[in-house]
Amino acid sequence: MDNEFIKVPEKDKTLSPSKLFYNWFAANVGIMGFVYGAIIVSYHLSFWQSITAALIGSLTFAIPGWVAMIGQREGVTTFKLSRAAFGIYGNKIPNFMAWVNMVGWLAVNVITGTLLFSAMLKTIHIPQTGFTKFICLVIFAGLVFLSGIFNEDTLAKIQTWLSWIFGGLTLVMLIMFLVNAKWEEAFAMKQGSWLTGWLPAVAFIAAGSSISWSMAAADWGAYVRPNTKPAATFWNTTLGAATPLFFLMAGGVLLSTISQSLASASDPYQVMYGAVPGWFGFLYFLVAAGGIIPQCLVSFRSARINLATIGIEVSQKASLILHAVIIILISAYVLFVSGDFLSNFELFLNFLGICLASWVAIFLADNVIYRKNGYDLKLMDPNSTVHYNWSGIVSWIVATIFGFLFTSNDIYRGPFAYGIFKDNSSLAVFISGIAAIVVMLIFSLIAKRSNRLKG
Repeated sequence: MDNEFIKVPEKDKTLSPSKLFYNWFAANVGIMGFVYGAIIVSYHLSFWQSITAALIGSLTFAIPGWVAMIGQREGVTTFKLSRAAFGIYGNKIPNFMAWVNMVGWLAVNVITGTLLFSAMLKTIHIPQTGFTKFICLVIFAGLVFLSGIFNEDTLAKIQTWLSWIFGGLTLVMLIMFLVNAKWEEAFAMKQGSWLTGWLPAVAFIAAGSSISWSMAAADWGAYVRPNTKPAATFWNTTLGAATPLFFLMAGGVLLSTISQSLASASDPYQVMYGAVPGWFGFLYFLVAAGGIIPQCLVSFRSARINLATIGIEVSQKASLILHAVIIILISAYVLFVSGDFLSNFELFLNFLGICLASWVAIFLADNVIYRKNGYDLKLMDPNSTVHYNWSGIVSWIVATIFGFLFTSNDIYRGPFAYGIFKDNSSLAVFISGIAAIVVMLIFSLIAKRSNRLKG
């Protein structure tokens, strides 16, 4: 991950389509997918509406698939490509937000993994004390930070093994849920509104999965073998992520007939634990904690790439230590000082999510409108004379404002957050994305008209 080059050197492009598939499969095989399925049901949908929402929501991973394909075509990582749309200085703000978002959610996952690891030890009669929790934090975080010493090819091999191990164990859990599910109750669920129920459910899935992962997609696509067909990069990214997520969410729809409190539970892992046999308890927490590790590996790698792209020049060793210290400090504060901090921290990260949803819409709109013949390397050079691309910057500001106007959560309600937008910030993500595309098109039309008048 050398920041001195713009394009990834040919010798480093070692990822095959299958490794790309397993990388994204591993990152989405965590059992939180079951919780997503239960949340879909909470939108008062029928069984088949819930299944189609899970399917369409999963297939929104076509967005990261598209970003990965651009990364492969250009051989450039995500936020270096983004410099073309925003300018080298204008790009620093969304780049910094993406870094904070990546590090923040990585810390949340480390905290969750630590608690699950600690709960796993409790099943074999090791008491949960402050000391054992600290040991669990050191071990879990250590496994994540250890990944920082490996190159992309080695990480891809690790992700492949994690896919098979945790994918197989999660499949066992899925079968348990399918066997115990109340199928008649599932099929008897009444049909809900497609507009006020189904659409927000799809938006929730996309906001919590595919849109968030778009920031990391080209970071992997840029390292795909040069002779790989772009379609292979697209489909292996899209289906690698969508396949496990869909089946887990479908299982969650059925699990909601067993554990009806799953969608609203403050600790969904404990609710799911109650739905498995006692003898499976140790393996359950192993799967729950282990399934978070692949997500952490992807986030940790992209966070370090993003920091370098911002322009903070530190060695790889210093970057590794810096990220480790930040994540450990956040995790230790939540675990040992103030657990209440976590919910507010997650709300802050959700606000950043709206900013980044408008970013990815602008990134893709810029690609379609202006980059049909590829990206100009001069626009991505840190010494480029194009410091600010105002069409991208203004579009991003306008789109983000639109998103916040329709946002609604526990601490903030936008002036237009009523009707289907009430208590559903996920739809605000779609609004910000649509607004970004519209404003970008307006700038494009203005530019074309200006060029015609000059001609």
